[in-house]
Amino acid sequence: MEEQLVNLLMFIIPSLITGAIAFLFFREHTENESRRRDYLIQKDLQKDSLPMRLQAYERISLFLERTKPSKLLIRVNPTSSIKEDYESLLIASIEQEFDHNLAQQIYVTDQCWSITSTAKNATIQLIRKTAMSNDVNSANQLREVILKEMMDRRAPGDAALSFIKDEVSSIW
Repeated sequence: MEEQLVNLLMFIIPSLITGAIAFLFFREHTENESRRRDYLIQKDLQKDSLPMRLQAYERISLFLERTKPSKLLIRVNPTSSIKEDYESLLIASIEQEFDHNLAQQIYVTDQCWSITSTAKNATIQLIRKTAMSNDVNSANQLREVILKEMMDRRAPGDAALSFIKDEVSSIW
C-alpha cells in the first residue's frame, strides 16, 4: 500500500509541476498577447490622432497669436471714439476667437487648455484695466496706452505659446 502511494506520488508530483509550469507559461503568453494587441491598437489610434492633436496645437497657437494685444489692436479698428465701445469690441473679438476654438480642448492636455484660457483672461483683464484708467478718454488713446504697455512687457499669450511649443516637442 505504501509502495503504491509512493508510486502514485511519483507520477502525480511531476504531473502537477508540469501542469503548473504550463499554466504559468500559458498565462504569461496570453498577457503578452493582450499587451501586444493593446500596443497595436494604441499605435493605430495614435497614427490617426496625432495629426488631429497637432492641428489643435496649431489652432491654439493661432488663437494666442491673433489675441496678442499688439496684433489685436491692429486688426480690430474702433467703430467709434468711445473707449467703452472699443473695449467691448476687443473683448468680443477675443471671446469669438476663443469660442471658435473651444473644440480643440479635446485634443490637448488639461494643463495646456488651462494655460490658454488663463492667457485669454489675462488679455481681457489687461484691456479692461487699461480702459478703466482715468488717463484714457477715447478709443485711440486706449489703443496707444495698451500698445505702449506691451512694449515694456510680454503679452499674456507668450507664456502659453512657450508651453505649447514644449508640449508639442515632447510628443515627438
